[in-house]
Amino acid sequence: MTDSGQDAAALADPQIQDSTESDESPTATEISFDEHFYPARPRALGPRARLNHLSEAPPPFAADARNHAYVEWLENMSMLGDANNVARQLSGQAGMWLNPYAYPNPRSAVDRASVWFTAYPLSLISAPGQSYLAALGEEGLWTAFEQIGVEAVHIGPVKRAGGISGWDYTASVDGHFDRISMALDPLFGTEKDFRVMCAEALAHDGVIIDDIVPGHTGKGADFRLAEMNHKDYPGIYHMVDIPEEDWHLLPDVPPGQDSVNIDQATEKALQETGYIIGQMQRVIFYEPGVKETNWSATRAVRDTTGKFRRWVYLHYFKSGQPSINWLDPTCSGMRLVLGDAMHSLVDLGSAGLRLDANGFLGVEKSAEEQPAWSEGHPLSQAANQLIGSMVRKVGGFTFQELNLTMDDIKATSKDGPDLSYDFVTRPAYHHAFVTGDTGFLRLTLREAMKIGIDQASLVHALQNHDEMTYELVHFATKHKDETYTLGGREFLGSDLAEHIRQTLRDKITEPAASYNLVFTQNGIACTTASIIAATQGLADPAAATDEQVEQIRRGHLLLAMFNALQPGVFALSGWDLAGNVTLDPAQVQSLIREGDTRWIHRGAHDLMGANPAATASTSGMPKARSLYGSLPDQLADPASFARQLGRVLAVRKQLGIATGALLEVIEAADPEVLAMVNWTASGLIQLTVLNFSGTDLVAEIASDHLEPGCAVVDGLDESYRAVVDADRHLSVPLAAYQGRALVVEPAAAPSESAPVSG
Repeated sequence: MTDSGQDAAALADPQIQDSTESDESPTATEISFDEHFYPARPRALGPRARLNHLSEAPPPFAADARNHAYVEWLENMSMLGDANNVARQLSGQAGMWLNPYAYPNPRSAVDRASVWFTAYPLSLISAPGQSYLAALGEEGLWTAFEQIGVEAVHIGPVKRAGGISGWDYTASVDGHFDRISMALDPLFGTEKDFRVMCAEALAHDGVIIDDIVPGHTGKGADFRLAEMNHKDYPGIYHMVDIPEEDWHLLPDVPPGQDSVNIDQATEKALQETGYIIGQMQRVIFYEPGVKETNWSATRAVRDTTGKFRRWVYLHYFKSGQPSINWLDPTCSGMRLVLGDAMHSLVDLGSAGLRLDANGFLGVEKSAEEQPAWSEGHPLSQAANQLIGSMVRKVGGFTFQELNLTMDDIKATSKDGPDLSYDFVTRPAYHHAFVTGDTGFLRLTLREAMKIGIDQASLVHALQNHDEMTYELVHFATKHKDETYTLGGREFLGSDLAEHIRQTLRDKITEPAASYNLVFTQNGIACTTASIIAATQGLADPAAATDEQVEQIRRGHLLLAMFNALQPGVFALSGWDLAGNVTLDPAQVQSLIREGDTRWIHRGAHDLMGANPAATASTSGMPKARSLYGSLPDQLADPASFARQLGRVLAVRKQLGIATGALLEVIEAADPEVLAMVNWTASGLIQLTVLNFSGTDLVAEIASDHLEPGCAVVDGLDESYRAVVDADRHLSVPLAAYQGRALVVEPAAAPSESAPVSG
């Protein structure tokens, strides 16, 4: 990467390599990653951002806005500055017009890579001296992924995050989801590591998926310049300059902090005086005394003229994540985000991008005494269309993590990202597993079909870095007054959401299972394995016996089959592949002391057995108990989780389930059974039949999609064969936690000599 002293003319030239890596860079005669992966792309379409880092020792200047050198240094460190640099190199290039971009194309994205491994930078244990990105670029890892059926790696946030205080970096407050730079964090590797990783993925017919965060940044150079009221930087954020005569309305900032969250009374007072739009529709990460509103007030900061200023700024998430303003006359926020996207795709070589926090890009004052319109806003849809279109324009794809209503997911997917994370069924399939009753899961699947959500446009996932989210926003907000029937009872949407949440809390957290913890109002901190362990009554999954591990593995495979044997992307994490359980809270006490319990489910794992002696990742995350072992060990064992999962994914690929369509959720007689009818890309009718209970049973299945006389076989178990009877019915034997991938073979045409009825 470049340093701040490199010649400016060289930095502006996209063909000049960074001097710090010139001895390792390919020669001019070698084909580049971009040329191999995007053969039609003009060579000039490869911009380089400045990617500056702090020098080892801070310059001998005051970190003050009155110091021109400090302000200039912050500008050189800013994402907006880098975005401007990238944009100037791309503008006017023919390569910007080679791809269609207006509308999302989910099946194209799924066809490109339908099984994803979702990595987390802080939790991967690598070989001694090896970076996170270098570990993800190992040939052995990609060979293992190819054997299992993984086609893409979502690498998670790897760019510099956290903040800047004076001349120093400050730590990330949200697992690197508070980005402050386009430069990669040296903790995770170099640009060379990134490009080698992309090349290795390509060699195994895989792709790399990166992240951008359209909703907020960290408190880096851009935010510090905004506090100084410098140039276009205040336009990046939802922030309001409070005149000094009204500072009495603001709370004091505690010593050692740069801002303070305002309470509800202050929020109302500032709203009544016309400074802010006040209360939002909800307070994400609500914690009394920590975050009671979505607004914080800065300390007094000098601007470049020496005047002191205090600002009130919006942050949907933590106070260290100031929200980006997508409708400011400077368009600064938009420029910053699009520049970051282009850097990841066109410069580094990613094939796709996750859009984090992209459902909160528009906010507007509502009628008196009503919360501001902050979710499902048309500006969010417009901004997402801009991002999605720009990414498609350079040949990439996007997916969104939009935990809003199904209506919002449908609306945003119309013009914006290509794919959406499946917040629709994630809490529902966990509820089905812990209760042994698929009623709510069937209800949510049918609700999604009614609204018009295409299952092939969703990313169906096991565990990720976040909690097991159970906000059930669809039922708790827009549909809170609608009536739903579950288990013979009628519920209003709001009551149904709370009923499901309480059931999950009762079943898988204290006192039933002290190793899973509630995370604010959002969900439960847990791993997939620890959910299953709680359901099976284990007091301590870290001490599970071989027999108990086998029971957990069977449950884990069932949940994998639900997510994989339906159209769309199937995603799983290292915590899933290793069978990690949660950490003891004492191991991460410093990280969870303010209520962020999610760190207990982010324990480190050594997927490749690269460093058996390690007790923590390079980032310091403690190693969690792995129930399944390393991938090399698992792939040598036909009964392992990875090998059995590989068989499921092979059937999924062979049948073309990923790019098919969900036709029906069957009303099976047994509440423990979920039966879905899919049309596959290979033109077949396929039934996914799952037993969510710990007992054997025979499922009675009937559907108009079953033609009498058709033969039915199980792609996972060749011993099962049946014929659809005259009532379009099947009897399907299922062992405890068993799933079947049934394929309906077309009925044989009658022979010419066959008698004609009638």
